[in-house]
Amino acid sequence: MYLLGYDIGSSSVKASLVNSETGKCVASAFYPKTEAEIIAVHPGWAEQKPEMWWANLKLATEAVMNESGVRKEDIAAIGISYQMHGLVCVDKNQQVLRPAIIWCDSRAVPYGEKAFNTLGEELCLSHLLNSPGNFTASKLAWIKENEPDVYARIDKIMLPGDYIAMKLTGEVCTTVSGLSEGMFWDFKNNEVAKFLMEYYGFDNSLIADIKPTFSEQGRVTAIAAAELGLKEGTPVTYRAGDQPNNALSLNVFNPGEIASTAGTSGVVYGVNGAVNYDPKSRVNTFAHVNHTADQTRLGVLLCINGTGILNSWVKRTVVPAGVSYAEMNDMAAQAPIGAGGISILPFGNGAERMLQNRETGCSINGINFNLHTRNHIIRAAQEGIVFSFKYGIDIMEGMGMDVHKIHAGHANMFLSPIFRDTLAGVTGATIELYDTDGSVGAAKGAGIGAGIYKDNNEAFATLDKLAVIEPDMANKAAYEDAYQRWLSYMNKI
Repeated sequence: MYLLGYDIGSSSVKASLVNSETGKCVASAFYPKTEAEIIAVHPGWAEQKPEMWWANLKLATEAVMNESGVRKEDIAAIGISYQMHGLVCVDKNQQVLRPAIIWCDSRAVPYGEKAFNTLGEELCLSHLLNSPGNFTASKLAWIKENEPDVYARIDKIMLPGDYIAMKLTGEVCTTVSGLSEGMFWDFKNNEVAKFLMEYYGFDNSLIADIKPTFSEQGRVTAIAAAELGLKEGTPVTYRAGDQPNNALSLNVFNPGEIASTAGTSGVVYGVNGAVNYDPKSRVNTFAHVNHTADQTRLGVLLCINGTGILNSWVKRTVVPAGVSYAEMNDMAAQAPIGAGGISILPFGNGAERMLQNRETGCSINGINFNLHTRNHIIRAAQEGIVFSFKYGIDIMEGMGMDVHKIHAGHANMFLSPIFRDTLAGVTGATIELYDTDGSVGAAKGAGIGAGIYKDNNEAFATLDKLAVIEPDMANKAAYEDAYQRWLSYMNKI
């Protein structure tokens, strides 16, 4: 028996087939092979054609079926992960009315800010747990004002994953987790956010039927089955946004657990067991995949723009040409914890939400020309990235989270022993590194939704744990001193 997972990204669509018994991925493929087109008609705009996602999904499905040799009859369920915060509009015939406005489009910022100021910060934060910001609801408000002919023809709005599920099953539905990421969910009243719908003048009929994240959300139609080479009637049993799904892929379900990534930018996604919010709105809070009315599980999302991009800048500009990242790590290991007094603030990749949308730039502090070498700078860069994570985790702990475990994929900055050891040392959390990805996680999510696995622990029992990094208690004081010095510079910006 096999499970099929899709990950609908803005760069590509990936499909993976997972053997439900062994938990191993037997085939995976992604399309297009070059980065997918993002349409930018004006500065700050970002759109994609949903039909392109479907076309690439068909190619990826064909590839994994051919590579694996799995019979279509042996696929028990389908799961979907998708790029968050996008807006797809369809008419009564399920035809797309305009290109999707995707997550990195910023045209709706003024609409969200006006709503936040008009409705009041306390109302928005206590009910939505966020500012309406640049999320899906505000994007719809932009269409309502600027494209009234399109708006008048909208039958249903949906997120990118809802669109793919509709194409597979012919049914239009969504989830509480999806509605929350679009700012359509009222956590205090456990219902669609009527006050925001009324403020924007949206009719409730635009919201699709709500299904549990782990549940049968429709079955593959004859038309979709013919296009994809799948069996008609195969159930779709899971869908989630990419960051909640990344957490699921790393088996992060419980309060105090964190899923983290550290590529060009960095993400810290923690699970909170209580309804709470950051009064400064430096993090975003959405319903996690296992959130229900009876069990509070909120995903607190912190995105830091300036993380791995600093390390790559150091590689390009500080170290000699031809030096690899692994060799950089060896060079950094020659410097002591705290980098001999150098502190680097890594915020050189645009405005940071964690800093209340300020663009402070990167700064290098404490260099002594008589003492420091490039080894110290390399280490200080990695420590500065870690300390930005710690700063964000401190915000989460201020919201009532008790962070004790960090799950991460064995990739990017987490390949560096110094990065890992510093993160464990300064947070006091155990770090577990895994071999997984979003499409594999979506497949296993489908297994939970179909009842093939009784719970997440069974689904992820075979997850490959590659390493465990425990906090180095012997050097706890050194890590803390380095962080406090870094924090002193932070407090000056």
